[in-house]
Amino acid sequence: MRFLGINAIFHDPAAALVVDGRIVAAAEEERFSRRKHGKRPVPFSAWELPEQAAAWCLRQAGLRPQDLDGVAYSYDPALVRPGQAGLDGHWEELRTRYARRAPHFLATALPGLDPAQVRFVPHHVAHAASACLAAPYPESAVLVCDGRGEAASHLAGHHRGGELTVLAAQELPSSLGLMYEELTEHLGFQRSSDEYKVMALAAYGEPRHLEAFRDLIRPTGDGGFHVEPIDWHAFAKPPTEEGQWTSEHADLAASVQARLEEVLLDLARWLHARTGARHLTMAGGVALNCVANTRLLAEGPFDDVWVQPAAGDAGTALGGALHLAAEHGEPITPMDGADLGRGWTDEELAAWLDRARVPYERPDDLAAAVAAELAADRIVAWFQGRAEYGPRALGHRSLLAHPGHAANTERLNDVKGREPFRPVAPMVLAERAGEIFTRGPLTSPYMLFIHDVRPGWRELIPAVVHVDGTARIQTVDRRREPLLARLLEEFEARTGLPVLVNTSLNTAGRPMVDDPRDALECFGSAPVDVLALGPYLVRRGEVFR
Repeated sequence: MRFLGINAIFHDPAAALVVDGRIVAAAEEERFSRRKHGKRPVPFSAWELPEQAAAWCLRQAGLRPQDLDGVAYSYDPALVRPGQAGLDGHWEELRTRYARRAPHFLATALPGLDPAQVRFVPHHVAHAASACLAAPYPESAVLVCDGRGEAASHLAGHHRGGELTVLAAQELPSSLGLMYEELTEHLGFQRSSDEYKVMALAAYGEPRHLEAFRDLIRPTGDGGFHVEPIDWHAFAKPPTEEGQWTSEHADLAASVQARLEEVLLDLARWLHARTGARHLTMAGGVALNCVANTRLLAEGPFDDVWVQPAAGDAGTALGGALHLAAEHGEPITPMDGADLGRGWTDEELAAWLDRARVPYERPDDLAAAVAAELAADRIVAWFQGRAEYGPRALGHRSLLAHPGHAANTERLNDVKGREPFRPVAPMVLAERAGEIFTRGPLTSPYMLFIHDVRPGWRELIPAVVHVDGTARIQTVDRRREPLLARLLEEFEARTGLPVLVNTSLNTAGRPMVDDPRDALECFGSAPVDVLALGPYLVRRGEVFR
C-alpha cells in the first residue's frame, strides 16, 4: 500500500512516501523553494503546501496521486479548542480554517487526488509515529516535546505490538518548546529557527539562574509540567545589536538549558516507571537538542535513546505516512538512513558541469584525491548520493575540512557567515569512535548527541572541540557509506587523524544545498577550495583564474 505524508501547518513543510511499509522518499520543501524552513510559522501561511516535495516523492516512486491509498496531514483541526490559552488569540481561527480545507488544497496541488483520501493525523501522534515506527525496536517508550500541536505541547506514550498508547499529554499554554523559542527571540535570534544557537551559546555560560528557573518550570509528577510566564528582561537585557552577546546572555542560556534537561529527565523517569520499556524513542523540536539527549541517555533510566533524524516538524510528514501504514496492518521496515531526498546519476552531474562551463576532472580515486586536498588544509564542498532528510548534513551535502587546525572553526564560520561561537562537528568511522570520544552513544549516525572528547585528542583535533570539551559526532558505517569510509581512511593515512570536520553545505540564512545548481552557486559565492560533485572535482583555482 502507498501512503503520502504531508506536514504544512506550522513550519518546515515536507512530504514523505511510504510504500509497503518501507520509506522510499522524504524531502523538505525548503530544498526545492530555497526558502529557509519553507515558510514562517504564522497562521496566514498555513495554506502553503509542500507541493514540490510531494510531487517529487511521487515521481521518485513512479506514482500518480490517484495511485495513493491514503494521504496523512499531520494536524487535526478538530482537536483545536478555540479560546484556549497558548493559541494565537487573533488568528488561530484562520489557521484552523486553512487546516480544515487542506484536503481540497491538496487535491488542487496534486491533480487526480481524491480529497476523501486525506486523513487528519494529530500533530503529536505523527511526531510519535515518526520515532517509534521508524526506530529499530518492536517496543519503546515514546517522548514528544515541541512548541505546540493542536492543543498540547507534549506527548508521552508506549509503542508495543504496532500500536501507540498515549499515557500523558501537556495542555497549552505550558510548553517547553515555546519557552525555549521565547528565549531564542530574547537573545536576538529567530524563533522557530535558531534554537540550536542558544544551545551552543549555553556552553559559554554558567547556570547561575538555575534555582529561579526551577520555580518557573516545574514537573507536575503525572508525566506533565508547568511553565510560568517568564520575564526574560529580569535575567538579562536583549543584546543591543547582533553579535553583542555577553556573559549575562550565556549564563541565561546555560540556566534554561540546564533546567530543560532536568525536566526532560523527570518526564523520562515517569515514562519508564509507567512502561518498563528498555528503549526510549523521541521526536519533536526539543529532541533536536543534542545536549539534552546525551544527558537523558547518561542519567536517565533507559538502556538507549533513539531520535528520529528529522525530529522537527518536517518529520511529521514521515510520521503521518507511517501511522496510516501501521493502521492498515502494514509491517514497517525500520529507518536505515536519512538519505531519502533527491539524487543524480554521474551522467546527469556531468551535464550540469558542462552546462555551467566550468573545468572539471574525474580522478581515478576520488577518496584519495579529496583526502589529499583536505590534508593540504583546503575546504571541500562534498555533494554525493541522495540528499539528507532533516537539518543535519550527514556526508551527502557537507563542507569538509581538516580538524587539526584550530583556526578552521572560525574559517568555516566565516565561509558560512555564522556566529563565531558556533561549533563544527566531527565525522569518524563507527569502529574508531570509542578511541576518541566518550559519553553519548558511540554509534551516532545522525549527529543528535554530544560526546566528550578524550583529553589526549583535544589538542589533536581542536577544530571540532567545543568550548566545554564536547563534540557532536557523526559515526560513519562503512557498510552504508563506503565512499565516506574510504575518505576517512585516506585522510588518516596522510595526517594520522581518523576524523574530519563535517558541517552543512550552505551559507547563513540559506537551506542546505540540494541539487547540482545549488552546489555550483554555493561554490561560486563562498570561498570553498574544491567541489566534489559526485565523481567529479572542480577546483577553485581552475574556475577563477
